[in-house]
This record gives sequence, structure tokens and C-alpha cells, in this order.
Amino acid sequence: MPARNYFFTSESVTEGHPDKMCDQISDAVLDELMRQDPLARVACETFVTVGLVIVGGEITTDGYVDLPVLVRKLVEEIGYTDASLGFSAGGCAILNAIGRQSPDIAQGVNTGGAGDQGLMIGYACRETPEFMPSPIMLAHQLCRRLAEVRKKKILPYLGPDGKSQVTVEYEEGVPKRIGTVIIACQHTEDVLDSSGKMISREAREEIIEKVVKPALAGELLDDEVKYFINATGKFVIGGPQSDTGMTGRKIIVDTYGGTVPHGGGAFSGKDPTKVDRSATYAARYVAKNVVAAGLADKLMIQLSYVIGVPEPVSIMINSFGTLKIPHVRLQELIKKHFQLTPGGIIEMLNLRRPIFRETAAYGHFGRSEPDFTWEKTDKMEDLRKDA
Repeated sequence: MPARNYFFTSESVTEGHPDKMCDQISDAVLDELMRQDPLARVACETFVTVGLVIVGGEITTDGYVDLPVLVRKLVEEIGYTDASLGFSAGGCAILNAIGRQSPDIAQGVNTGGAGDQGLMIGYACRETPEFMPSPIMLAHQLCRRLAEVRKKKILPYLGPDGKSQVTVEYEEGVPKRIGTVIIACQHTEDVLDSSGKMISREAREEIIEKVVKPALAGELLDDEVKYFINATGKFVIGGPQSDTGMTGRKIIVDTYGGTVPHGGGAFSGKDPTKVDRSATYAARYVAKNVVAAGLADKLMIQLSYVIGVPEPVSIMINSFGTLKIPHVRLQELIKKHFQLTPGGIIEMLNLRRPIFRETAAYGHFGRSEPDFTWEKTDKMEDLRKDA
């Protein structure tokens, strides 16, 4: 950051956002195949538009997925059950465009090498109990709350599509207050005002009272915060009817909200031999355990790989001046306590399981669910003692 005092913004999206629908479909396909065949090679990508879902990619497996049944069930669970929303589980067409993994790639992966070249980023900090940056965690909390009040019919006029954005003011590098909250939420025409062009004032206030304030209750939310609720006026047409969706277009939402760089590789629909996913999880695991051990207040780690080669070709760490031990010593500890080959990561984090659909909405990091093994701090004590 250019200064110690600044504003920083992150966004999140709901599970009914078109891009997030695609991430969930791709990971649901992955989970079903991992359930049948833990060694499946999966690179599944999804595209949605008005009335159409296209599922493609490269898959090599002994398993089988009844794609129309899986897709319709997932779309229904997300909340697209009524054609009036512009997209529905029962009314959409589904196109299967899946092929097999290239044998040229397979020959490198079969020997334990990385499935592709690339660089992966992990990060952890002390801003929140989850060791995550505040803005992205707050944005996720808003989107989770939007889904909750919709599904529980606390605000029955809400639709599945939605986005949030939170700006946090930092003072001396520490979160001080929330400056701006932005909500864009799909809704029915029932809550339009008399002009038919704007969501009613009452509905805006209700969204602030029943979504924003419960989700963000705490010391960062004060009376000076600025609210923008459906700033275009209305959001009746949403989901795939209003915008196409594709797997892998919300990589900043999936990670750290832009606080640190991103390696560029998306996660959803990829089995754990793909280091885009597994090595990014491993990098988070390393960073979180180092910070939890008290060896740094914040830590970014970059891993890089070359296709067909097991060991990372580089490991870079940046503690932003907060490291409590020599840099060389931390490098040694990372290499000693963490397995960073593709096979080692899969074993270390127990990734050959159908655990991935849950990651595909509301972020892959900062989660407390037991299957998110990369969020554990079980290396913390060993690192602390060894340091």
C-alpha cells in the first residue's frame, strides 16, 4: 500500500450470481466423479446464458455423471425454481461438451509432476480471527446474509442473484471503520415504487436493517457509513437472463479480495493434480500456520511450478516487514514442515475427496468447515517450537 492510512475495497457475490453458478456446477461434477473415482482427472468448465447451460472440459475417469440430473438439482438448490426469475432448473437446456484429458499432459502428471506451469499465491494476516483481510470477509458475510434472508423468507422478494462490496478505512495499517457498503440484490416487482423504475425506500431500509446491520454488526460499523442499495434503481432481471456466467471469472472473490496478487489460475472444476488449485490451498496453509505460530503478523507466499516436474521451481515469502525470525530460517522451516509437490500436497491436505462444491461460493479461504483442511493450524506448534 502507498500509505499507512488508506481505504481498501473488496467484493463478493451470492451463489445465484451467474459466474458463481458455473463454479458450483463445475465443482459438483468434480465431486460426483471424486466420489466414484478418487483418481479422476477433471478439468470441467461451465457456461450459462439465457435458458442454456453448457458443461465442457477434459475428463478422464472410470466414473459417470448424469449431467442433466446433477445440473438441474444444483440450479434448483441455488434457487432458480421459477421461470419468472428468467432461468429455472426445469426449463433450461443442458449441453454436454466434455472430452478426455490430453495424453501429452497425462504423461507428465502420471509420474507425479505438476499438471501445468504457473504461480500460486497464499496469504494470511492478523486482521480477523480467520487470518484474512477484513474487506473480503465482510463482503462474504453480506452475501451469505442475502442468501439466508431469501431462503428463510425473511425478505421473500429477493432473488438468487446478488453482489456486495465493502470499503474499509485503515489507520496505521489497521482496520478502523467501514466507509461504504454496496448491495446489489435481485428482487421481484412487488417492491418497486409507484414509478415502477425504482426499488421502494421501504425495501431499501429493510435491506439495510435485516441484511447489512446483522451481517456487519461490530465495532467497524458506525453511523457514518454510506449505503448504496441497488444503485441503478432496480434489479428485477438477474441471473443468466441478464448476464452470461463462466467458471473461473471470480478469482479475486475466491481468494483475498485483491489484498495481495493472484497467480491467475482459477480453482473450480479442477481435480487436485492441478496445482492452480491444490498449490494455492497449500500456500494458504503455509501462510496461515506461520502467522498463527506468531512468526509473522502477515505473510504472502508464492509457489511456482513447471508442467511435469514435482518440486516447485521457486518459493518466495514476503512478510511486509513483520517477520520475527530470519528470512532464511523461515524458508528452511517451510521446506521441512510442508510437502509442496503435487502428490505431497494431495496427501498433506487429503484432497482426493468430494469436498469441493462447498468451496465454490463465499470464498475458498477463511472458512471453518472441517473439510477445508488448508484452513487448519495444526502445524502451528511445531513451527513455533522449531523456530
